[in-house]
Amino acid sequence: MVKRLLPFMLFLIIVSCIPEQPKVEDLYYNLVVKVIPEGSGTVTLDPNGGNYKEGSKVVLTAVPTENTEYYFTQWGGANSTEIIDSTITMNGNKEITANFGLYSPTIPSSTNVKVSSWDNSIVYFVVTDRFYDGNTTNNEPYGRISDKTKAGNFYGGDLKGLTTKINEGYFTGLNIDAIWITSPVEQIHGWITGGDGAFEHYAYHGYYAQDFTKLDANMGTEDELKTFVDTAHSKGIKIVFDVVMNHSGYASIKDLEEFGLSSILKTGYENATVSNYHSFIDYEHKDWINWWGPDWIRAGLGVAGDYETGTGDLLGALVSLPDFKTESTKTGIGLPKFYAHKSDTNAKESDGTTVREYLVKWHTDWVKTYGIDGFRVDTAKHVELDSWKALKVAAKKSYADWKTANPGKTVDNEDFWMTGEVWGHGVTKSEYFENGFDSIINFSYQTSVASATTEPIKIEAIYKTYAENINTQAGFNVLSYISSHDTQLFFPTSIAKDYAKQKIVGTLLMLTPGAVQIYYGDEYGRDNSTAAYGKDKDQLTRSQMLFSTDGSWTNENTQVLNHWKKMTQFRKKHKAIGMGNHVQLSLTAPYRFARFKDADKVVCVIGASNSTVVDVKGIWANGTELTDFYTGTKATVTDNKVTFTAHANGVVLIEE
Repeated sequence: MVKRLLPFMLFLIIVSCIPEQPKVEDLYYNLVVKVIPEGSGTVTLDPNGGNYKEGSKVVLTAVPTENTEYYFTQWGGANSTEIIDSTITMNGNKEITANFGLYSPTIPSSTNVKVSSWDNSIVYFVVTDRFYDGNTTNNEPYGRISDKTKAGNFYGGDLKGLTTKINEGYFTGLNIDAIWITSPVEQIHGWITGGDGAFEHYAYHGYYAQDFTKLDANMGTEDELKTFVDTAHSKGIKIVFDVVMNHSGYASIKDLEEFGLSSILKTGYENATVSNYHSFIDYEHKDWINWWGPDWIRAGLGVAGDYETGTGDLLGALVSLPDFKTESTKTGIGLPKFYAHKSDTNAKESDGTTVREYLVKWHTDWVKTYGIDGFRVDTAKHVELDSWKALKVAAKKSYADWKTANPGKTVDNEDFWMTGEVWGHGVTKSEYFENGFDSIINFSYQTSVASATTEPIKIEAIYKTYAENINTQAGFNVLSYISSHDTQLFFPTSIAKDYAKQKIVGTLLMLTPGAVQIYYGDEYGRDNSTAAYGKDKDQLTRSQMLFSTDGSWTNENTQVLNHWKKMTQFRKKHKAIGMGNHVQLSLTAPYRFARFKDADKVVCVIGASNSTVVDVKGIWANGTELTDFYTGTKATVTDNKVTFTAHANGVVLIEE
């Protein structure tokens, strides 16, 4: 036992004889933060404290004192240069100063480069079929079935219905500058499968064109188109056509049978359903060459090599739609092959004509004949820019020709206007503006505006950026929206059907710099469609339009509509809203700002309640009598301030 313990005892003796080493203490440093001027704000530290272990990283956040006009300007002090991304590393004692400034708005010059009425316009986008049925006799042409309970059927809305609502004052009541309608040209007659086999999908939306020289019978007659355009013009409203030059419509079973291509169909096709539809079409049949023809489209159909296929934005087939060869320089291509079986087409064969030239002529003929004022270009990024430039040049000439022939029908002296859908495009002056476009649809606004319905001052960054970018550059504008046919409806999706917020977003949209778009029904809070849509969620956004005479209309709908009418009226009255310079007047709630354009100037307050005081120094002189447009009340500027009692909707709109 002793022999076993001996080594251990020797170890203890040796260890006990080693001198004790001095203990190394952790180093700690102080972080001292001062605020200048005193009381202007505070600085929070994360982690909290003030005394930190060596090597610690501390995040500093400067916070202005609430309900004051102070704002953080910069870090100062002996160690301010060591702050990187609001973080300082503690490798010694540090002294930091948080500097705050007192906000004082700079009133800008009242002039800028904007001159076109389109720059302040309100464009009303309507899926014609879902708006209003003015002629029930045209609801089921070509053997189509009208059914409002289905996502993909025609509902009956038509050009006569739009004319009816113009005459009833619906559009002038909303102060609309232009009505953008889905393409009214003749679509494929039959249905295809929609939502991955969930429903029968007719071309009610205008994006499956079959003959660009004819009106679709569901939309009405050419006389009804003429009446629609003339009536709109007589009320000061312009008309914008949706234009599709990227693709044709799909080949439906009905159209293959109707236009001499039943050989492509398999036995029993008459009984095809959404679940077995494609099994009755022989996509490799040799007779596909007699459909549009390989000179016209890329489609990957028929015998291998008959039709080309492509890839990428310009040459690829968007969701398998037949892709027009707009880039082709080949002439002598003749008309689409199946037009030989379409006796009612107005298309005429022209020697030396390319696909692009045919499409440009067919679209601009509507301009020259009826005085269409503008185009909204669909899928612009999928067609080469040269085609869009050619379309604009031809449309501008056709518009001028129509104006010369119809001097008493013109709305104004503006040139032809063109906006476009470039998926994902924001507020950037891109190459599209050098190739025929006056405007591009602004995809960024819809998602950015939602948070401001709860805290309106959050819209300031958008207003400031838009005014500085759009209204300082000639030939540049965007079309901002809250809802769209291929994204989502704002009311049911972004604000959970909150009618109060639908009023607020109406305020925000109508006070947005640049041009704005109302998607039909935004003005009252239109809800999603309840029809089965499968995997095609876009169908949710295309529900039937409601009017105050409909049984499901509510008092909340009326209140929202009345508010939107008031806001559109104010926007239309003041070009400074869309075209002017912008300046924030205060950093505190309620949100206050001013706009200036030439002699026009306004001050707007959003989120106001009860008695609201607004500092108008540098905008209006003492003694000036001002009006709150929203309530009609008047007040006089005293000591550089004016006071109004805000309406319950939280808006004060000040004008002289």
